[in-house]
Amino acid sequence: MANFRTLDLNLLRLFDELMVERNLTRAAHNLSMTQPAASNALRRLRDAMGDPLVARSGYGVEPTPYAVALWPAIRTALEQLRAAVAPVSFDPASAQASFVLAMADSTANQLIPQMLRDIEKRAPGIGLRVLPLTTRDPRELLETNTIDAAIGYFPAVIAALALQDMEGAADGFGHTRLYSGEYVCVMRRKHPLAARRLTLDTYCSARHLLVSFSGRPIGFVDEALADLKRSRKVVLTVNQFFTAGQVVARSDLLTVMPRHFLAATGIESSLAIRALPFEMPRVHVDILWHRRQAQRPGHAWLRERIEQAARSAFKPSG
Repeated sequence: MANFRTLDLNLLRLFDELMVERNLTRAAHNLSMTQPAASNALRRLRDAMGDPLVARSGYGVEPTPYAVALWPAIRTALEQLRAAVAPVSFDPASAQASFVLAMADSTANQLIPQMLRDIEKRAPGIGLRVLPLTTRDPRELLETNTIDAAIGYFPAVIAALALQDMEGAADGFGHTRLYSGEYVCVMRRKHPLAARRLTLDTYCSARHLLVSFSGRPIGFVDEALADLKRSRKVVLTVNQFFTAGQVVARSDLLTVMPRHFLAATGIESSLAIRALPFEMPRVHVDILWHRRQAQRPGHAWLRERIEQAARSAFKPSG
């Protein structure tokens, strides 16, 4: 166990760079250190921590479980210290940076075109990388700095954060509601059920397509049906709403989509849309981020662009 009173805090800067780069040579270069000096500093830190921290792997290094667990706290402390000692201003017009966002294809369709127009006009040096959302709980991706923000429907996460806030527990995450919508049942326009009233019995007896970003074999619809002691037969699972729309338009499968996404499929005229014959919670789309990342120059500005894109996409008509 390290003795904090005697620990050289400069070693923690090397640890942070090493965890980011996963390469000692690059970490040393970023800190303007020589390779021997970095190797010596790593040895001292290992001795102080009582753990190897990293092990050689290919052309770089892989962290130990202890290092992975330690890194978020160290990174947060270092970034808070940097912000206090040398706050960095953010000028969108001259900034050169890249941000990574995770969201579903339906969400990207609503937000990215407007965001891109806004960013190209205000901040031509800013780049975006959009990753597919593959989990209902993106907090680990945010903890490890894999992404800068996640945008999606995270009811369990938001509920957990609200509970922690009520209990006064520090959760480390921020979130903002962007927009709300509803799920609807979608089928091809000439589907046998399209001309009939969609009842719970006819819905459950049909064959279904599930959109699952995480690959889980059940979704929110199945959980709602389970509460009613009912179930449906899912014969195909995909991970994109666009794909689901194309498949449903050419088959006798039913699927469930956010109503606001249908116009963007380009094939809405080929689809029949019906209200679900059971209660489903509204779709609340939130942006979720780690408060540590909020200290990064431009992060607040990025969230403002996301919120503005959502307001533009869902502004009242008329």
